[in-house]
Amino acid sequence: RMASPALLMRVVASAYSVAEKAATIVRNVMAAGDLGIVDKTGANDLQTKADRLVQISICASLAQKFPKVTIIGEEELSTDEVTEELIEDGHCEEILKKTCPAQYAGIKEEELVIWVDPLDGTKEYTEGLLDHVTVLIGIAYGGKAIAGVINQPYYNYEAGAGAVLGRTIWGVLGIGAFGFQLTEAPAGKHIIVTTRSHNSTLVNDCISALNPDSVIRVGGAGNKIIQLIEGKASAYVFASPGCKKWDTCAPEAILHAVGGKL
Repeated sequence: RMASPALLMRVVASAYSVAEKAATIVRNVMAAGDLGIVDKTGANDLQTKADRLVQISICASLAQKFPKVTIIGEEELSTDEVTEELIEDGHCEEILKKTCPAQYAGIKEEELVIWVDPLDGTKEYTEGLLDHVTVLIGIAYGGKAIAGVINQPYYNYEAGAGAVLGRTIWGVLGIGAFGFQLTEAPAGKHIIVTTRSHNSTLVNDCISALNPDSVIRVGGAGNKIIQLIEGKASAYVFASPGCKKWDTCAPEAILHAVGGKL
């Protein structure tokens, strides 16, 4: 009989389904109309009901299947009552069919850390800039991002009625990244993607010094990495402290999986 898939592939396959469930929660909270906004440290650091429910859903679902993996989410939450409808038990078959890279084949649960940003681009979410929003699940081993899942709950939302909403991008170092069309940025053009809501003199001076042909300002670290892999920008520049591992883990793994650098 076939050997059972390596742990890493099982984690990524589960994270894929868990991210799709998260997207449904994000869309449902928005559709219900009560975002339950809380200011964490100020107007640019918001948390909504979606951030809270999604984090509980992702962390509880993955912890149930992989009890010894360390899971770290952005939001500080009391161990809320996890209700059954927040648990996602499925996995993506397609991912399990891929061969795990040899260097990751022997990984044990206790050696993995999963970094979760339940809703990256919260400010944009509250302002209705829905295409900026992503759900990020990054997987690290030995202090390095090796796999990631990015879901865009509102991908395609401007395509009108009948369009399929949302998509899930995933990648593993040594396998590649899937769920999008890898595209080179326009040749001979320096297009920078940067922050929309965390501007500072330093960030702006740094960007000016690079003398770009154009600058795209959007929300969300996950969204900015997608701008790169889809060829809309040539570099993501944010010369400022503030990014955390839950912002960068999944996007870094996906960028590295397709030959980019972070």
